[in-house]
Amino acid sequence: MQSVCDTLLANALLFDGLGGEPFQGGLAIREGRIAAVGDISGWSAPETINLDGLCLAPGFIDVHTHDDLAVLNDSAMEPKVTQGVTTVIVGNCGISLAPYENPTELVPPLGLLGSAQDYRFGSFEAYRAAVDAAHVAVNVAALAGHGTLRAMVMKDTDAPAGEAELAAMRALLGEALEAGVLGLSTGLAYPVARHAPTAEVVGLSQELAAHPGALYVTHMRDERDKVEEAVWETISIGREAGVPVVISHHKCIGRHNYGRSVKTLSMIDNALRHQDIAMDVYPYEASSTVLLPELTRHADRILVIDSGAHPEFNGMELAKVAEAMDCDQAEAARRLAPARGIYFQMSPEDINRIMRHPRTMIGSDGIPGPMAHPRLWGTFPRVLGRYVREERVLPLKEAVRKMTSLPAQIFGLARRGRLQAGFHADLVAFNAETVLDLADYDTPDRPSVGIEHVFVNGKAVLAHGAVTGARGGRFVARGEA
Repeated sequence: MQSVCDTLLANALLFDGLGGEPFQGGLAIREGRIAAVGDISGWSAPETINLDGLCLAPGFIDVHTHDDLAVLNDSAMEPKVTQGVTTVIVGNCGISLAPYENPTELVPPLGLLGSAQDYRFGSFEAYRAAVDAAHVAVNVAALAGHGTLRAMVMKDTDAPAGEAELAAMRALLGEALEAGVLGLSTGLAYPVARHAPTAEVVGLSQELAAHPGALYVTHMRDERDKVEEAVWETISIGREAGVPVVISHHKCIGRHNYGRSVKTLSMIDNALRHQDIAMDVYPYEASSTVLLPELTRHADRILVIDSGAHPEFNGMELAKVAEAMDCDQAEAARRLAPARGIYFQMSPEDINRIMRHPRTMIGSDGIPGPMAHPRLWGTFPRVLGRYVREERVLPLKEAVRKMTSLPAQIFGLARRGRLQAGFHADLVAFNAETVLDLADYDTPDRPSVGIEHVFVNGKAVLAHGAVTGARGGRFVARGEA
C-alpha cells in the first residue's frame, strides 16, 4: 500500500543543503513538512509536479534584510520569493521596528525602515503578532536592534548609555528574547549608535548568554580604514559576552583598503579556534545605505536615491549634484537629507575571497522602496548565475549550503535548511543553466529568471516562475521546531 502525501515533486536533481553531492530523485510533502526524499515510488498524492531535471534545494534563507515593514505591508514578498528565498531575517544593522513606539523623530539610520508612524510596536511580542496577522508569503525571523533600543531608552543618543539606561535596554532585550528573537544586532557606524563604547555593547550582549543560541550580529564600527580594529572589537565583544558572533556584509571599503580581507579573514580564522564566528556577504561591488556626509569620501561614485529634500536629483550621481549645487559632495549629501545612496566602493577580489570562506553566508542587505539597490531583487540568482556558473567562484553545492543549512545552523532555525524527512517543506526548484539576476542599477526591480517553483511550509508561493498569491510563511522563533 502506498503512503499518501499532499504533493509530490518528481524527477529532480536533489541538493541536500549540507554540501553533499546532488542526486536524482523526488520529494514528498505532507502537512507542511518533508515526508520523504529520494525514492518516492511508494508515495502517491493528489498533485504531482514533474520537475524534469530541475535542481531542488532547501529554500534560501536571506540572513540580512531590512524587510521589517515590508513583511507587514507587502505580504506577497515578490522580491524575495522570485529569488527562491523562503525565510528572511529582519532587524539587522541595529535597527528593528520594535521595541519602539510613537517617536517624534528618527535618528539615522532608523528612517531606512519607514517613517516615525511605522514605529508603533512597544514590544517584540506585538511585532510578532503583527507578522502572524499579515499572513506573509515567507517565514520571518528577527533580531532586536541596538540602535532601536538606544532610541527607545535614551534622551540623547550622542553619548554612552548610563547605568540605568543600560539596565533598561537589557530589560527590553530580555523581553524580546523571550518573544523569540534570534539575538541582538548593532550598527556601530551609524549616528544612533556610534557613541556606544565597547563596554556598553558587551554589557548588553551579556543578556544574550542566558538564552541558548542567541547571537550578536553586527554592522561593525568601521568597514574602511579601521576595518581590522573593528574586526578585533567584534571578536572581543563575542568573547567577553560569551556569545556567537556574525559579522554583517563583511567588506573592505575604499580603493586603498582593497585586499585587506586577507588580514581580516586571517583574524577570523584565528578567533575561530576559540569562539563561534560567521559572516555574510552580498555579491555586488556597490553598497547602499543612508546618504551621510562622512560616507562620501571613500566611494568611486555615489548614486542618489530617495532624497526627501530634493527628489529632482534622485537617480543622479552625487558628484553631478554637488556641481549643480556649487558645493562639495559632503555638503551636497547634507542638503539632500533625508536620502539614501548607492556607493560604488568594493573590490571584486575581496568579495570573492570573503564569499569562499567556509563560514560565509549570503545576505541581500536589500532595502525595500523606490529606486532600490538591485540586490533587493537579485542577490541569490546572481550568486547562482554569475558567481557559480559564469565565474566559478563557488561550486553549486557549496553555494546552496551557504544559502540553506549554514544559516539555519548559525541562527538556530530548527528543522529548516536541509532536504530531510521531518523538516519544514521550504523548497526551491531552479534551472542551474539559466538562473540569473536581471535587476540592475537602472531597473532594480526586474525579477530574476530560472527560479521556477518555491514552497514555504509546503505551500506553493511560486509556480512555473509566477507568484501564486499563496501565503505560507509565519514568524519563526529562535530554536522553534
